[in-house]
Amino acid sequence: MITDAHGRTFRNLRVSLTAACNYACTYCVPNGKRLQPAESELGAEELVRAVRLLMRVGGVDKVRVTGGEPLVAPKIDTFFPALMQLPLGDVGLTTNGQLLIRKADMLLAAGLKRINVSLDTLNPIAFREIAKSGDLPTVLAGIDRMANAGVRVKINMVPLRSANGDQILPLLDYCLERGFELRYIELMKMGHLRAGNQFARDFIGMDELLETIGRRYEYARTDAPFDSTAVRFEIPGRGTFGIIANETEPFCASCTRLRLSSNGRLFGCLSNAHSHDLNPILNMADDEAADALGIVLGKALADKQPIRFQGEWTVMKFIGG
Repeated sequence: MITDAHGRTFRNLRVSLTAACNYACTYCVPNGKRLQPAESELGAEELVRAVRLLMRVGGVDKVRVTGGEPLVAPKIDTFFPALMQLPLGDVGLTTNGQLLIRKADMLLAAGLKRINVSLDTLNPIAFREIAKSGDLPTVLAGIDRMANAGVRVKINMVPLRSANGDQILPLLDYCLERGFELRYIELMKMGHLRAGNQFARDFIGMDELLETIGRRYEYARTDAPFDSTAVRFEIPGRGTFGIIANETEPFCASCTRLRLSSNGRLFGCLSNAHSHDLNPILNMADDEAADALGIVLGKALADKQPIRFQGEWTVMKFIGG
């Protein structure tokens, strides 16, 4: 297993099925511009083979399917059932939920057990202002469909001072009432947020989040796995919530995440635009591919930030954020 001086390996893989997205969230892309498919995106069989190789060489045992928005990719109908047949310890899916109802039968038949849904507000007007598309009732119906089928649901919220700061408690109430875990994700200096004043204007950090939550609930910090990105808290008798505090409490020193973009590039770090082309390796026979991949993974591991998230010009969803 490939390990660096911090004891980090690659255990968690994010697979971006497509760079396309049916939303244009204000914290992801500028000016309401929707993300489009990348050139030469890999097919379902190529992506499955890439995952197999990364399991064999890199020790990957957890995979999260992402985008863009993964449910807009037709290849998910082939890729996801095939992925679920691999001997992985955990498989999850991150989605904005707009197409969940449409894809529910396939996902459930394939054996999906865990899903993260991005949901930034319960206010339908604010929903459209943030996402620039979609509709809230359809997303909520999709979440209910998953929960009623026994799928473990987590909700991801990006708090924005100018757009949904008033939703910190309503979304927590919504999740606690339904047995979901809410993850607050601190705004990241990615893409267009690296410059200008939007990041400084909208950023809400962990201390402020906890102060707001503390006005209604008593909570206590709980243990989290070594390589967890979230700081976790328990509200006794009610449930749990987490904060991905990439700015307030960086987790770079214990990060085990690797990202595979839809066009076959490996990213060892969100905070580093450097990537490695996997396409030539996918054209090799298995043993030759494994040898070549070991070298590439060593380079990708060296791309990781040693201590804290620095930000990057790359659009996060393009690389499986």
